[in-house]
Amino acid sequence: MTNNDILRRLRYILNIKDTKIIKILALVDYKVPLPRVVSWLKKETDDDFTLCSDKDMIAFLDGLIIEKRGKKEESPTQNKSKITINQVQKVNNNLIFLKLRIAFNLKSDDVINLLKLADFNIGGSELTAFFRKSTHRHYRVCKDQILRKFIKGLQLKYTSPKP
Repeated sequence: MTNNDILRRLRYILNIKDTKIIKILALVDYKVPLPRVVSWLKKETDDDFTLCSDKDMIAFLDGLIIEKRGKKEESPTQNKSKITINQVQKVNNNLIFLKLRIAFNLKSDDVINLLKLADFNIGGSELTAFFRKSTHRHYRVCKDQILRKFIKGLQLKYTSPKP
C-alpha cells in the first residue's frame, strides 16, 4: 500500500477535510501548504498528484495520535529513545499498523475483532509478532493484505451506520 492510499483511506474513515489534515500535521510542528495536501489525496493518474513521503506519513500518524489521545507527558529518559520525524528513513507496514493501533487506542483483542470484521482471522501471538522489534526472533513483517484488512476493519467499525 502506498502512503497516499493509506492517507486517503484514513481521511474517509475519520471523515476529515484537507484543512484538518494540516491541523493534525501542525500538532507535531510539521507545516504543509494546502495545495500539497490536496495533491497527496488525488489519484495517481492526475497531473497534480504528488507522492506522500515517508516523513509526511509519519508526521501525519504522530499528529493523529496526539489528535485522538492527547499530547503525552514524557520524562527525560523516554525522550532519548523516541524516534523523531527527521530520523525516519523508511516507513513500513508494521510501523503504520503500530501507530494506528496507538491512535485508535486498541488492545490486541480489539485489533483481532477489527480484522474479523474484515473477514481475516489471526491469533494473538501472530498479531503481537507485528509489533516486536525487527531484530526479535519472532518478529513478522506485516504484508499489505493484513494492513489493508485492518484498515477495512477500521472503516467498517467507524463508518458503517449504527442501528
